[in-house]
Amino acid sequence: MAISRRSFLKGSGLAAASSLVAPALLGNPFVRTAFADTIGDRYFLSIFLDGGNDGFNTVIPVNDGGATLRAAYDAARATGTDGINIGPAALAATLIGTDPGSGAQLALHPALTGLKQLYDLGKVAVIQGCGYPRPNLSHEESRVAFQAGTPPGLGTGTGWLGRYLAANYGGSDIPGVCLRSEVAGEFRQTATSVLAARRLRYLRFPYDGDYGDDVARKRDAFNALYQGAAAQALPIAEYLGTSGVATLLATESYAGLHDLYQADRAAFDGAYDALDQGLAYNLREAAKVIHGIVSGVPNVHARLMQCATGGYDTHSDQGSTTPDGHHWQLLAEVGDSLKLFYDDCADMGVADKIVVIVWSEFGRRVPQNDNGTDHGTQYPMFVLGGAVQGGVYGNHPNINESALSDDGNTSYSQGAADPFRSTDMRDVYGTILKHWLGMPHGTILSNVLTLDGGDPAERWTQENFDLGFLV
Repeated sequence: MAISRRSFLKGSGLAAASSLVAPALLGNPFVRTAFADTIGDRYFLSIFLDGGNDGFNTVIPVNDGGATLRAAYDAARATGTDGINIGPAALAATLIGTDPGSGAQLALHPALTGLKQLYDLGKVAVIQGCGYPRPNLSHEESRVAFQAGTPPGLGTGTGWLGRYLAANYGGSDIPGVCLRSEVAGEFRQTATSVLAARRLRYLRFPYDGDYGDDVARKRDAFNALYQGAAAQALPIAEYLGTSGVATLLATESYAGLHDLYQADRAAFDGAYDALDQGLAYNLREAAKVIHGIVSGVPNVHARLMQCATGGYDTHSDQGSTTPDGHHWQLLAEVGDSLKLFYDDCADMGVADKIVVIVWSEFGRRVPQNDNGTDHGTQYPMFVLGGAVQGGVYGNHPNINESALSDDGNTSYSQGAADPFRSTDMRDVYGTILKHWLGMPHGTILSNVLTLDGGDPAERWTQENFDLGFLV
């Protein structure tokens, strides 16, 4: 079957109408390559809890401390058949640190035993009160805000990690992989490429399926076209050529990571199967990438990764302390999957080389509805890894009824003397960018995360990229 240059460019989606790389080009799942190694011998993984995790039943006040956190929690969340209240006795096995603002004893949801084990090792930072000014309770707009690292309406269509990538990588690089069918919003940009694959073993270069007996000739033809384009002086042609070569090589290399992992890491492979959870399977794909890099597989360089797990829109049937409750099952999956993934990384000798962030698009309201919770604002993020300085960071939000908005939500605050001062999401991201990804402080502010104007008590006008969980 003959392939002309014109038909190839049309069929593969590599034609461009201008000298700029169009954003639509990066929307093609086969034109996403994986990063080089500018973060050094390190890895970063972002995990998205899709739907809005109930943070107030994830990190829970056990007592009042110097405030009234437990009393306010008990007043807002009922006990009994439809109640979602989790009492102090059920939290005895998952106690963590104290709230910096009030001194109240805190605990993780009792389903998070796996995460508690990592916390006890000093490998988990619990970052309370995460949010942004004037939050939006729409799933889509809130998700975009956290992905962009920018409050709603102020974004540029790029992600906070995408802007980091654009500042450090070019079109021939494949520095990241999204373990899903599309590029995640955090990675969006138009300067470099990102690989997207839900399961690595099914990753294939998009040869047509009608003529399966001439794949080798097609491969030679594609490679020749890419190499020819890469040699051109026209920037768009050079970009298409270099990114095309990288994509071709990546699809051939990443798919093989599945068999390599199964052969080399059979015990851990079986452990993920035993958990039989969606997040565990996603994390196994991340482990395959890491194992490929550790093993020196050619053309595998993705140091930044992303995956997601859903089900967190718990308007009903949320449950409390019974293992068949919906929220219990969700959080047990997170804790158990993360513990297994960390153990896998430790066994590979890279636990101290990986940082994982766990986030959601928003939290839930303080008062419960009949047997669930509605869309809320601030919530706790988790950062974990061998290099993480474990502990509790940031203040628990003020959940007293008198402090809530009319719809039952907590208020974002940046007041310097406020014991319930919020943690802006951008300070979490900035700490990671500065202390893990090696980006200079000033470059973060000029290229990635922009300060707000306005009232400094209500807006993010002063950054803190030294939160302390990475030093």
